[in-house]
Amino acid sequence: MTRDRTDTPPRTGALNAAGFVTAFGAHSIAAGLGVETESIGMSLLTLGLLLAVYDVAEVILKPLFGVLSDRIGVKPVIIGGLLAFSGMSVLGVFASTPLLLALVRFGQGGAAAAFSPAASAGVARMAGPNAAGRYFGKYGSWKGLGYALGPLIGAGLIWAGGFPALFVTLAVSAALTAVWVAASIPALPVLAKVRYTVIDLFRQLADRSFLVPVAGLAAATGTLGTAVGFLPLMGAQLELPTVASVGVVTVLAVSSALVQLWVGRVGDAGRISTRSGIAVGAALIVVGLVAVAIEPSIVSLYASSLALGLGIGTITALGFAHLASTTPGERMGRTMGTAEMGRELGDAGGPLIVGAIATAVSLALGLWVLAALVAVVGLVSLALLRSR
Repeated sequence: MTRDRTDTPPRTGALNAAGFVTAFGAHSIAAGLGVETESIGMSLLTLGLLLAVYDVAEVILKPLFGVLSDRIGVKPVIIGGLLAFSGMSVLGVFASTPLLLALVRFGQGGAAAAFSPAASAGVARMAGPNAAGRYFGKYGSWKGLGYALGPLIGAGLIWAGGFPALFVTLAVSAALTAVWVAASIPALPVLAKVRYTVIDLFRQLADRSFLVPVAGLAAATGTLGTAVGFLPLMGAQLELPTVASVGVVTVLAVSSALVQLWVGRVGDAGRISTRSGIAVGAALIVVGLVAVAIEPSIVSLYASSLALGLGIGTITALGFAHLASTTPGERMGRTMGTAEMGRELGDAGGPLIVGAIATAVSLALGLWVLAALVAVVGLVSLALLRSR
């Protein structure tokens, strides 16, 4: 795979911003729906459906838009998706019923399904295989901040101006990012198409160089979704001040963002392989989950959030870098779209598994089960993954 740039280092800040917008949009709205449940007349079942519809749209549409970006280029798909996201957010200002919110939510998810994998493919092609870790470290850190800080920012905007303030912020941020992409990102050429048979496609998707990193990304994102939802809850159960309960999310977000910047460079330098990096990240996640499951306290909560952030960031940076380095440019969009779909399944599955077990037995057991699943991913990486 050749690098789609000149000798001047590429500037991917606009793509990093696109990654932040999709993550911020997903989790800030989710937090807002939970806060405003009673004021807009929603039952808990309706709330659950509204929270899921965004992820459903992404799971269905991300692979399709990934393929489209391979066919027409990543830049128009990114810009079109951001503008569509902005437009749906404007409609959200006037959504006053659960049905209208569901339509807006699905539209936002569909728009994010367009520009999120295309942005990942753009980062991969602009960085090239030798610098994929460094650039995906930056991209992943901004996206991780969106996932983790979205609920905090969203809650603040809703407190200040209700749902309209949040939707206006989302609309403006997406529109400005679209302008930034249009002005700063080069029009990467569409590469020559290669015909693949159905058997070829199956082999590519079943290859360990694809499946293992995607499993790692799903495990990391599932842990992130679980931590953002359940660690503050555990803090509240311990009767900690609100600031202290929410602060665990901030620690997780900052540690994840910082470690991605570092581990991406280390990976490019060959000082850590994706194989061992995913295993180390999984081990850190297991330690964080087990620590807080055994003895919930303010010390274990903050220690857990730090370990989880480091583990999530390590897996995310190395996983995406591995995919970028082992995928031919002409099908980069499809690979990133399918990988993003795997992340979305993890994002939905992690909290669902922990929540179901917590309801039936206990939250501690739910965290133990998630830790076991993540440990399996780490062991599989050590056993099956090749170096990029």
